[in-house]
Amino acid sequence: MSQEHLRASPILPPATIGILGGGQLGRMLGMAARAMGYRIAVLDPDRDCPAAAVADQVVVGAYDDIAAALSLAALSSVVTYELEHLSLELVEAVDGTVPVRPG
Repeated sequence: MSQEHLRASPILPPATIGILGGGQLGRMLGMAARAMGYRIAVLDPDRDCPAAAVADQVVVGAYDDIAAALSLAALSSVVTYELEHLSLELVEAVDGTVPVRPG
């Protein structure tokens, strides 16, 4: 299957949604996703971030830590973000592994 075909396929529960950022917006996103049957993985510098309460997994790392973001991608079927303080380099690295939405 081609990478483009995989990117066009729907991502259905119980897939894992990775969230770059574990603040209050990440927690609300996680709560909504869990209600629909998805699993949640979060990248945040604080293991006890607000989204950790609803996450299945928390990857502890800085928002500019590409290795940590790739660890999150390895756990996820798709990655999104809840903050705007991410480098294009980090988002492109993750998008090379799994889809990032919005792109």
